[in-house]
Amino acid sequence: MAATRTLNTFRLPPLPTIREIIKLFKLKAVKQLSQNFLLDLRLTDKIVRKAGNLTDAYVYEVGPGPGGITRSILNASVAELLVVEKDSRFIPGLQMLSDAAPGKLRVVHGDVLTFKVERAFPQSLKRCWEDDPPNVYIIGNLPFNVSTPLIIKWLENVSHRNGPFAYGRTQMTLTFQKEVAERLTATTGSKQRSRLSIMAQYLCDVQHILTIPGRAFIPKPEVDVGLVHFTPLTRPRIEQPFKLVEKVVQNVFQFRRKYCHQGLRMLFPEAQRLESTGKLLQLADVDPTLRPIQLSVSHFKSLCDVYRKMCDDDPHLFAYNFREELKQKSENKVTRRGADPGCCCKG
Repeated sequence: MAATRTLNTFRLPPLPTIREIIKLFKLKAVKQLSQNFLLDLRLTDKIVRKAGNLTDAYVYEVGPGPGGITRSILNASVAELLVVEKDSRFIPGLQMLSDAAPGKLRVVHGDVLTFKVERAFPQSLKRCWEDDPPNVYIIGNLPFNVSTPLIIKWLENVSHRNGPFAYGRTQMTLTFQKEVAERLTATTGSKQRSRLSIMAQYLCDVQHILTIPGRAFIPKPEVDVGLVHFTPLTRPRIEQPFKLVEKVVQNVFQFRRKYCHQGLRMLFPEAQRLESTGKLLQLADVDPTLRPIQLSVSHFKSLCDVYRKMCDDDPHLFAYNFREELKQKSENKVTRRGADPGCCCKG
């Protein structure tokens, strides 16, 4: 056993520090891209430990930047690390790391929003969804400007069991603005309860596992940062299509300070709005005077199940968009004004 541990242990050779890499390649964080660097390897080591036991694991790191977390992942004795970086300025420094860890680190210059990670690792790593999570992990210090669209994309991947989740219930450990981390993990009744809370929690076990002070980053962001761990559930708490759940949740939370029936009304065309909203709430057994933050995932399950049945009964209902109806009414008013002879000026 001791010999096996020795074979599996890998440590990077002496390298320039992250601060020296930044100077060497004249790297600067771009504010418009919400870039913030972590230079303290003790902190990056802590982040990697929070992700789980990475010995002999296959890891996909998003947004590696100058490579602080990258180094800590490599020092965790992983089998292979794949990093995808969109900003070409960081590629030479990451390539230096790759040269120092032959066969361990693959560097891809690309966009995480379009990269096909399901083709990146050996197919032998795949596990049945009901089994324990595969030996594949996602870790990332996400730029704030892409964190929300990226986690929504990955949650949709979870629902379809594709993308990074083609291997099984791949675990994710990701940074967000602290406020976003609190929304992702907010419980029923919490002021931070939001669309993100429901979308994440109906598909995953979500834990806010670490708060990182803003002063730990260069340049210092105006907010602290939360580290969030996601483990996909073997069975989603709402068993309906992702887009249907997303539509119901978005409509409810667009009027987050009002009673929930106000948002639910907008799921239906004006002509049937009152009747259909009442039917939805009655069949789902949801109190119309509850506010969005007071609705549990179970409430949303009931609402989605009933709404799905209503969509099945009316094939045009799911495609309905109340904003399109408002836009059409506005255009019709303009058309009528233009056609009204009383609006014409007389010379």
